[in-house]
Amino acid sequence: MNVREMKDQELIKTYLKGDDKAFEILLKRHKDKIYTSIYLFVKDTEMANDIFQDVFIKIVDTLRKGKYNHEGKFLQWAMRISYNMCVDNFRRNKRRTKVSSTETFDIFDVLESKDDNMETTMIKSQMHKKVRSLVDELPPEQREVVILRHYADMSFKEISQLTRVSINTALGRMRYALINMRKMAEERNMAAV
Repeated sequence: MNVREMKDQELIKTYLKGDDKAFEILLKRHKDKIYTSIYLFVKDTEMANDIFQDVFIKIVDTLRKGKYNHEGKFLQWAMRISYNMCVDNFRRNKRRTKVSSTETFDIFDVLESKDDNMETTMIKSQMHKKVRSLVDELPPEQREVVILRHYADMSFKEISQLTRVSINTALGRMRYALINMRKMAEERNMAAV
């Protein structure tokens, strides 16, 4: 079987047998989602790069020690590690995050989209900026759920496990986030949000 076609679990087994290429493929397969979720929490490129590297050092150490046992759920496991490292970083620095772009990174550059004409592209860009500004103003718990659900593409079950709250709490936070975003959009006369 071609290494690129292997499932995550098979890549891990192949890596543990000494094939570093298998881990490289595993890293390439998931790096965008993991890095994006880290960056959205820390809002600093250098810090996100540092945490991203620390996440994969921890993953490699755990794999080599034979302590990985999350069968078929590598991405969720890696996302939990990255989330925990972000939380640790915040505890050390006591900083809050904001979802906004910088000159060097824009979350929407990572997300796949079909090619549009220039007008559609401009409209989408303006809408993305409006939505990002609304997400920035949400309370931290609501902002966290929105980021994990829509930008990291996690299920509510995964979010509840990651944030250590019930699924109902995660769903409730998303519901209130949407209500708050609609209310803010109405107050600002924003169309189509």
